[in-house]
Amino acid sequence: MPKTMVAAIQMVSTHDIDDNLHQASLLLAQAGKQGARVAVLPENFAVLDTANMPVHGGREVSVDGPIRRFLSEQARKHGIWIVGGSLPIAARPDGSPLASRVRASCIVVDDSGVEVARYDKVHLFDAMVEDSQGQYRESDTFEPGEQLVTVDTPAGRLGLAICYDLRFPEIFRQLREQQVDWITLPSAFTWQTGDAHWHPLIRARAIENQVWMVAPGQGGQNSERRRTYGHSMVVDPWGKVVKELAEGAGVITAELNMDYLQEVRQRMPVWEHRRL
Repeated sequence: MPKTMVAAIQMVSTHDIDDNLHQASLLLAQAGKQGARVAVLPENFAVLDTANMPVHGGREVSVDGPIRRFLSEQARKHGIWIVGGSLPIAARPDGSPLASRVRASCIVVDDSGVEVARYDKVHLFDAMVEDSQGQYRESDTFEPGEQLVTVDTPAGRLGLAICYDLRFPEIFRQLREQQVDWITLPSAFTWQTGDAHWHPLIRARAIENQVWMVAPGQGGQNSERRRTYGHSMVVDPWGKVVKELAEGAGVITAELNMDYLQEVRQRMPVWEHRRL
């Protein structure tokens, strides 16, 4: 496993699930044709429709939900692992139901179509942004997750995070303590916050923790009031941006070189040098 091809998929999702899933299927097929062993979808890849998230999430309580079934079918069809960005699920991982809110859940599916991990977004985006939407209050719709999740993949041990989690470095420190080699960050950054902070934050998380970062985003005009930043990236453990896609739907691929990962960690063993 010294080198493994992965794909970061950028989308411009809307409220139309059928259209979003069709677009995702085309992009996943492209990722498979380009040799990716693992493909990572962006946050809210299947639906960007805050008002109706509880309705959508109610359909995803079981593995037979339309979005979860789509992920399994696509993984089997293309013979790839899929990190399923985020989708709404109106139940906690233990199966207990949620009455009026949902979890923003990242489902990881292996190449046989079996769900092997689920991470629920821990940090919810409640903020004022100088755009046409203004106020964002994810906590009105979503319940925060409580646990960090890692999973072994063809590209090494993977740590899962979602969007706003990026601003909380302690999450990434804890994932590094769990021996991760790479971290995925499916996102839907606003244009304003992305333009200000996206690149430095992702590069910082890669450098601080000496991990590969794979960060696919929403990138374009998702609705009349919502424009997302895009700039999906793969960043190496030295902080170099290896691949990037500015705006619009598309696929970027990169080889995650684990020999290089170990070289970076050995040359500058910051993990052993920590004192606090």
